[in-house]
Amino acid sequence: MHITQMNWECLLHIFSFLDKKSRKNLAQTCVKLFRVFQDPSLWPLLHFHSPAELTKNNFVLGPALRHLSICWHSSQVKVCNVENWMKSTLQQNICKTHEHIVNNFLQQVCNRCPNLLSLMLSGCGHVTDDCITLLLMSCSCLNTLQLENCVQITDRTLEAVIFYATSLEILHVDFCRNITEAGLQQVRKNRPLLSLKAERSADMIPDKKPGSNSPAERAFKKLLWH
Repeated sequence: MHITQMNWECLLHIFSFLDKKSRKNLAQTCVKLFRVFQDPSLWPLLHFHSPAELTKNNFVLGPALRHLSICWHSSQVKVCNVENWMKSTLQQNICKTHEHIVNNFLQQVCNRCPNLLSLMLSGCGHVTDDCITLLLMSCSCLNTLQLENCVQITDRTLEAVIFYATSLEILHVDFCRNITEAGLQQVRKNRPLLSLKAERSADMIPDKKPGSNSPAERAFKKLLWH
């Protein structure tokens, strides 16, 4: 029997053993296998190792997606973590290559994946509060949100959790330096049943724009220089 003579369920089962790249390669061999590749039920879980993988067009976003993770561990993550006003021209150019990729991808998730249950983002230095807020509003079934080393995430995301994430049961905001202890306390107060973990976040030095130092800090620096 030729593979294309198999029924739909058997073909889906075969595809389920393949990674994203292999599925795309197989789908390019004929029209029938391409239609199998496009079946949303084949894509309940997606895991990406870098923002570049989000542009490869070797996956399908759909209502069957339940678990999504983008875990980026690269030397470029350190570049993204530098405060914008401190970045050199070279660092700015590196960031521009992937600055909007994750946010744009998550906006597609908001539109196409209403049944998402868990989201993990690690090393995604350009992800914004607005993007996470929109996702919390769009994916009402989300019960697990894990954010690690996402430097642009602030207490605004925690506020969105309080107001919109009614189904959320687990929240991790680890090594997110612009999360404050006050924000965490508000989550604990308003969502006491939520399992909250914030390793090092409130203990890290938050971003500060030039000229935003308090009078006491300015006086201390003046004392050091004199």
